[in-house]
Amino acid sequence: MSPRPYNLGKRQEPIDAARQQVLDAARRLLGGTASYTAFTVDAVAKDADVARATVYYQFGSKTGLLEAVCDDLAEIGGMAGLADAFTDPDPVQALHRFVACFGRFWAADRPAMRRLRALALLDPDVGAVIAARDQRRRQGLTVLVGRLAETPLAETPLAETPLAETPLATAEPDLAVRILATLTSFETFDTLAGPDQEVTAVVPDILRLAEAALGLQEPGLRGPADNRRH
Repeated sequence: MSPRPYNLGKRQEPIDAARQQVLDAARRLLGGTASYTAFTVDAVAKDADVARATVYYQFGSKTGLLEAVCDDLAEIGGMAGLADAFTDPDPVQALHRFVACFGRFWAADRPAMRRLRALALLDPDVGAVIAARDQRRRQGLTVLVGRLAETPLAETPLAETPLAETPLATAEPDLAVRILATLTSFETFDTLAGPDQEVTAVVPDILRLAEAALGLQEPGLRGPADNRRH
């Protein structure tokens, strides 16, 4: 019997360890670098104590490294739970789950997130990666807005009172998606949280703003978002 599978498994362990070592170094640099130009493949390799060639072997390019960093942050931030938002039968509750999930994601490594978003404005490689991730978030919101538009609010468990006007998701779905994309962005969470709060602490505030903007509540008629399950 060939020992090859066993040997491959043994060889994979240091490869995986080196990969994580590089990812950890990349996050450290993103979270602590003073200069926007300091995040380079060479700098990551030096911080990870590996050869520059190792970074390229593991990730292929700077863009590949950035994609892997984003995937690592998504795993840390529990983005796997986003699927719950699209399987919840109540569209309003689905929106709650979506917002809460992104709150956890943005909180995964706030300094690194902040630097990534800032770098996206200056570095085309970073910009392309972040733009693609933001587009996925908008696509998810488009699905949720479509569900809100198709389901009369009175049929959802969270609809406690009738609305005086047509909800924005029905009247202007494209505008609704743009508003939600703004509200669920890292920049909005980060600004609302300020320096003294955790990012996840403002999830109820984001939900209140989202529901008010979409016309899912009338002031004084429904309870605050943070008193509901999400």
